[in-house]
Amino acid sequence: MLNKPFFYFIIFAIVIAFPLNTFAIVANHNCIDITQLSESQINHAKTILHIAYEHTSHGSQITTGMNGLIGFANGGGKDMSHPTDIFAWNNGGTGGALDFHDDAMGGYDAGYYPEWYDGTINYLGTVNPATGRGATNPDVNVIMWSWCGQVDDKYSAGTLDSEYLTPMTALEAEYWNVMFIYMTGHVDHWDDADNKAANQMIRDYCNSNGKILFDFSDIESYDPDGAYYEFPHDNCDYYESVGGVLLGNWATEWQADHTEDVDWYNCYSAHSEPLNANMKAYAAWWMFTQIASGIPTTPQDLKALLNSGQTVDLNWDSSTDNIKVTGYKIYKNDILIDNTKTTQYTDTTYVNGTNCTYSVSAYDSAGNESEKIKINYPNGCPPAAYLLLLQ
Repeated sequence: MLNKPFFYFIIFAIVIAFPLNTFAIVANHNCIDITQLSESQINHAKTILHIAYEHTSHGSQITTGMNGLIGFANGGGKDMSHPTDIFAWNNGGTGGALDFHDDAMGGYDAGYYPEWYDGTINYLGTVNPATGRGATNPDVNVIMWSWCGQVDDKYSAGTLDSEYLTPMTALEAEYWNVMFIYMTGHVDHWDDADNKAANQMIRDYCNSNGKILFDFSDIESYDPDGAYYEFPHDNCDYYESVGGVLLGNWATEWQADHTEDVDWYNCYSAHSEPLNANMKAYAAWWMFTQIASGIPTTPQDLKALLNSGQTVDLNWDSSTDNIKVTGYKIYKNDILIDNTKTTQYTDTTYVNGTNCTYSVSAYDSAGNESEKIKINYPNGCPPAAYLLLLQ
């Protein structure tokens, strides 16, 4: 295995040379209206996402919330009228459920480095350079790691970058056809300054570099009506100031003012209140539908150059995607012949003088594929001199 610092340097150079992510997707308190997700959006996410998640106690709020959401939706909570078990999930995605492997990667969380990094590699397996997926679990296209209570400690020690942001980026580059979910840590009133600074550092990095972020701490800082609590704790208590008077608990207050099984549902929520896990589940499903929904734009300006009657060089303008374009599929006479991560390809199987049609499409980590751009020359691919006249 490569020396990690040297490997990170190589990956950094690759990411700078070939930037893939364009837009950040951030799941936060603005993404908790579960009623806005359509049946087709939910089913599309279940069809194409294969997720592996690892966490300790705080991170279980997402999965216990997702468990409770199944029955809540089945019972018509929030006036939802979806088919039964539409929010079901299990490892393997059987019975029409979301393929979501909980506790997949060794029992640690993002606060344990290098355990979480090594656990990801052990789970995915050696990367297949042709597919950008791991050989051990080649179907998995989403990796999620949550924090427990260490994010502020990493920040104060100056290791949040070297033990979280940089290695996560390295994994993204190595497994270039897998989506990696970044997370902020839970709020911590008793270490308010470092906690806020650490979580903001993660937000800034994700927004600046087009990452996918599940903003754990942001969700814990707002109630469902959008009221902001500047000094909250992970159990949803809120305070007047740092070290100030305890004013209340926004979750229990909201639950008391609303109807159980209509506006919210009771579920286990480690260290916290059911409403917190409700909101985490809503935001998670919003995130799943968003990362599954993007279809890359169609590649443009496809050109073919015949070289010595033996090979054909193709090149085209790049596509864009809501997360990232991970590669391009090359078709010859409507048959898939190869894929590439770049905007160039050489067909070494061309037979001089034959008619040929080349098509190129873009695809993303979720498996979405763009429309194809096509060139069709009835008399075969033209010689270089002819193409130069067209440019």
